[in-house]
Amino acid sequence: MNIDKLKTTDKIELAGFTFVYIILFANAIIMKDSPLALISAFCGITYTILAGKGIPACYLIGVCGSAIYSYLSFQSALWGNLILYAGYYVPMQILGFFQWNRHLKDNKSEIIKISLPKKEWLLMFLLTFFISIITIIVLAHLGDKSPIIDGFTTVFSILGMYLTVRRALEQWIVWIGVNLLSFVMWLQIAFSGVRVYSTVIMWAAYSLLAFYFYFIWKKETKN
Repeated sequence: MNIDKLKTTDKIELAGFTFVYIILFANAIIMKDSPLALISAFCGITYTILAGKGIPACYLIGVCGSAIYSYLSFQSALWGNLILYAGYYVPMQILGFFQWNRHLKDNKSEIIKISLPKKEWLLMFLLTFFISIITIIVLAHLGDKSPIIDGFTTVFSILGMYLTVRRALEQWIVWIGVNLLSFVMWLQIAFSGVRVYSTVIMWAAYSLLAFYFYFIWKKETKN
């Protein structure tokens, strides 16, 4: 890639993404973080960047990150996240890879993006919220360490992944909420003494990327 030929926007993106990776690796070295947490964070951030750019190859990296994150959730007794990643994300990411490759722009390796009708989006949101309440109750009985946050993030992540596979703009609205709540949840775990600082940084990066790609996709779907 010739840096001189990049657009200004591309240069800013490249600088921002590079900064995130530097912070991630510097933290892992200084804080002596878990190697698995670092690998999971690296895969997760790379997946999100490629997904935001509409590149189907994002799912190949996503499968690897989801498998590792499932193990970290098991270690931290986050049963909702464990079921979500191992039982849902992995198969959906495999499906997403083939679905996205069926909806590529002409002569490009980037997908065609869509926006859902407001009525359909509202019904999806309300149904997901209702199921989240039921999930929270179940997780509390199972001894989940953070049933409220884990419940909301688990169920809304199901919606977010579904919307991602559909190439819908609204996925980023869901991911903004899920990522911010997940950031708080893993921050609490880090404060309890578990070395998952890379995971905390990962969710912070997810949140920033979700805001950024929401506006990018919104502009493109309007056009």
